Amino acid sequence: MTASLEQLRRCHFAVDLGAARTRVFVKGAGLIVDQPSVAAVNTKTGALIAVGEFAEKMTGRTPHYIRVVRPVSGGTVVDIEMAQRMLRQLLGDKVRRTLRRKPRLRAAACTPHDSDPLAQRATVETLVGLGARRVELVDTLIAAGVGCGLPVERPEATMIMVCGAAATQVAVLSLGSIVTAERIPVGGEAIDHAIVQHLRHHHELMLPSQSVRPLQLALSGNGLTPHGPASTEIHGRDVATGLARSVQVDTAAVRDAIQTPLTAVLDGIGKVLRACPPDLVADLADRGIMMVGGSALLPGLDQMLRQATGMPVHIAERPEVCAVLGLGEMLEGRIEPLVLDSTAG
Repeated sequence: MTASLEQLRRCHFAVDLGAARTRVFVKGAGLIVDQPSVAAVNTKTGALIAVGEFAEKMTGRTPHYIRVVRPVSGGTVVDIEMAQRMLRQLLGDKVRRTLRRKPRLRAAACTPHDSDPLAQRATVETLVGLGARRVELVDTLIAAGVGCGLPVERPEATMIMVCGAAATQVAVLSLGSIVTAERIPVGGEAIDHAIVQHLRHHHELMLPSQSVRPLQLALSGNGLTPHGPASTEIHGRDVATGLARSVQVDTAAVRDAIQTPLTAVLDGIGKVLRACPPDLVADLADRGIMMVGGSALLPGLDQMLRQATGMPVHIAERPEVCAVLGLGEMLEGRIEPLVLDSTAG
């Protein structure tokens, strides 16, 4: 699934189609698109009304004839036509004209670890619809490792954890390839869902979908660790009456609700470590885990992993854009050939 470095150097642009956000890197121009993977469509006319941040703000606030859709789910394109329309709008006419002038347009894209051929094909078809004559696929774990500056090409272990919206991917990398990896179907959306369900069952309060993430930050300075205020005031809608209501939420109880889906993540880390050769595990004891992805910024998650694994845990400098920046590094030819040639094929 991972292309060779020589093939990637011939690519003109790279795309990271995530469940939460879409990012596009153009060779020579850098990261030009970083927007939510959302589109709003008029169901009467089929017209595309908005994409990106503006479309995301419309979630739950539209009349019946406007539908807000997410063409990417779990890192997989589930609606190819809508994904193409969304990308065209996000790129804009000027960038599309510039790309179309290339004699043989090539693109690169991230795909989740162990994604099936159908999911890979959907990603390829999406970019072919934008005019790409050839599409190279790169494992998200490799791209993110390069993007956050890990020495993945060396004969020593580095552990990376990609915390996405729909899934968490954990892997041990050495000599530019994946030694062992695990994909856990738990991500930022599962954490959001756990908070919403807790408030619904224990406080009979419905929380607006766009209020969940600010609530996580409001819980405390370290949302998953037992510090900070004992309670937080939350505004939502009463399940029974439908009227607006405020309640005082016990932060300890919300922390317990968040811990439940994260148990699967800890199990996945344990599984990867058990499948890893002892020599590489010894390297990891010193270097620890590098966290990338938007959900890596969840308050206190790194501290919880430190306590559970006993290993150092680091968060990348710009965790949410590591994968696409890694692709960009490969496109620009800034990576030593050993990094990816060992994973070609």
